[in-house]
Amino acid sequence: MSRPPVNPAQPASGPDGSDDPDTTASLAANGPVASRRPLGIVVISVVVGLEALALLSAAAWYAFELLTGAPVLTFWGAIFTLGLLLAFAAWLFAVGHFLFRGHRWTRAAALVAQLFVLTIGFPTITGGLVLQGLAMLVPAFAAIIFLFQKDVVAFASRTGGATGAL
Repeated sequence: MSRPPVNPAQPASGPDGSDDPDTTASLAANGPVASRRPLGIVVISVVVGLEALALLSAAAWYAFELLTGAPVLTFWGAIFTLGLLLAFAAWLFAVGHFLFRGHRWTRAAALVAQLFVLTIGFPTITGGLVLQGLAMLVPAFAAIIFLFQKDVVAFASRTGGATGAL
């Protein structure tokens, strides 16, 4: 079978025969099955992004303390700690961004980050800082619960697509 000739001056109809440009653009951008971003993905991305901002602010405070002459045991050890804070903040920003876009590797990375938060949050509560510990534990538990919902797993487990690996 042959297709009828296409006149570039006329609006193109979508694959389903509709002339809706939004549907055509959506299908062109997302493939034949456009899936909606689940609420869980948004919540997890926001939690991970806020954790990255918290680490970035901790790194800024740590750098300020180093520059103002706070006593440290070893200067290079303090620089290494600052580098770890900055690297982990950058990693969390990347995890949050690519999880929002639906990349499959980010679910495991987000889970590991939340487990790290839990290992700091529980001793914080038992050490007497209840509000600070709850501020760590509640978002971490919420993110872990959302990570295992069916729609989040399906959204972050898609294969193929028009976008590159990164």
